[in-house]
Amino acid sequence: MGVMAESMTEYAQPLLDETDGSLEQVQKAMSIAMMLWNIALLPETEQEKTLAEMRSNLEMDDAEFAGFRESVIEPMILRHHEMFPNMPRPDSEENTSPSSREKKYPGTGRNAPCPCNSGKKYKRCCGR
Repeated sequence: MGVMAESMTEYAQPLLDETDGSLEQVQKAMSIAMMLWNIALLPETEQEKTLAEMRSNLEMDDAEFAGFRESVIEPMILRHHEMFPNMPRPDSEENTSPSSREKKYPGTGRNAPCPCNSGKKYKRCCGR
């Protein structure tokens, strides 16, 4: 299994643990995990829009969706942020244009440690 598949499986583990092990339930858990993985990568404003669309597709009333959001959606989005803290997100500083990053740390050598204290070389972090 590749790194991405292993990461996804580890991320989805709480949902997989709630299944009875049947193929149908495992597939459903993985589908939900993939949706929430993608939602976790969106800026917060886009997350809300996507969740509203998700609610209508799931055909849940407000109370059901609120419970689902509290017990599944929010914990899984938080889990994603905790498991993958360095994954760039569209609204994050790491995903800004190269010229704006270079202005932030002018004169930093490509092989120097990144001034953002990530522990990476500048060329592999903010100098990308």
